[in-house]
Amino acid sequence: MGARQRRDERDGPDRLRDYRGKRDFTRTAEPRGRAAAPGPEPRFVVQIHDARRMHFDFRLQVGDVLRSWAVPKGPPADPKDKRLAVPTEDHPLEYEEFEGVVPHGEYGGGTVIVWDRGTYEPLSRDRRGRPVGFAESLERGHARFRLKGSKLRGEYALTRFRGEGDGSGEEAWLLVRTASGQSRGRPAPDPRRARSVRSGRTLAQVAADEGA
Repeated sequence: MGARQRRDERDGPDRLRDYRGKRDFTRTAEPRGRAAAPGPEPRFVVQIHDARRMHFDFRLQVGDVLRSWAVPKGPPADPKDKRLAVPTEDHPLEYEEFEGVVPHGEYGGGTVIVWDRGTYEPLSRDRRGRPVGFAESLERGHARFRLKGSKLRGEYALTRFRGEGDGSGEEAWLLVRTASGQSRGRPAPDPRRARSVRSGRTLAQVAADEGA
């Protein structure tokens, strides 16, 4: 599926079609996406997912969904670091609360914890210094924002470097911490030792509690 097609589907009437189509909700406890409503400030969440390949899921609220990227090495702490961020399907807003075990055999099977969450402030501007809507800045391929989480605080940016009409077929982004403000942030932890900001549990403890 090309980047343009994925963009068209995101802008369609059911932005969670891909998300729902990949899951059997009689087997997984992941939220179907029905109840949550946007709050006064856009939200973000970073989850650690012990799937086939361990990774961090970086999610930003855009409208009534969470735009999502898989970040293998986690959010950067140093402005010199650039982290690969591979876009995944939009998730429902209530996924911010999801922590548990996705059954093996289901899409994304494995244990999930909420490593950090909070709100964010869009910072993107055009060449004349005028604010640019966050959804528009993502479509243009560069979005700046300030995270206000329990662990992640400071300015970051997402920049598309592959896809969206360049002929590569697959979209890829870089997640960076900008040099504005503090020079360094909180580094991504060892995923297996990290604790949930929601429950204080590790991946192993969540798996044990659910009998995985």
